[in-house]
Amino acid sequence: MQRVCFLLRVRADRIDEYRERHAAVWPEMCAALTASGWHNYSLFLRDDGLLVGYLETEDFEAAQAAMARTEVNARWQAEMAPFFESLDDGTGPDEAMRPLTEVFHLA
Repeated sequence: MQRVCFLLRVRADRIDEYRERHAAVWPEMCAALTASGWHNYSLFLRDDGLLVGYLETEDFEAAQAAMARTEVNARWQAEMAPFFESLDDGTGPDEAMRPLTEVFHLA
């Protein structure tokens, strides 16, 4: 099982709304994530907008590709893109995820 951690930055003026949206993630989005192999997925948001994501999956590239093929993900990413800094190149938040290198894990 791969452990994947990534960072993004939420725009300071959208932090409260971002929290509200994630308090009510669409059930079909959650179902698609699970069906696509995303497990133990968490998002952590610091008050300055730093977002830390963590998930476990058998194959991160395959899990991302599976989500990219779903209609619900396309809708969710389109709605979430304006919340993030540094996405002015047309990429969505899911495409901007760059996994961090794990340097330690206590099993």
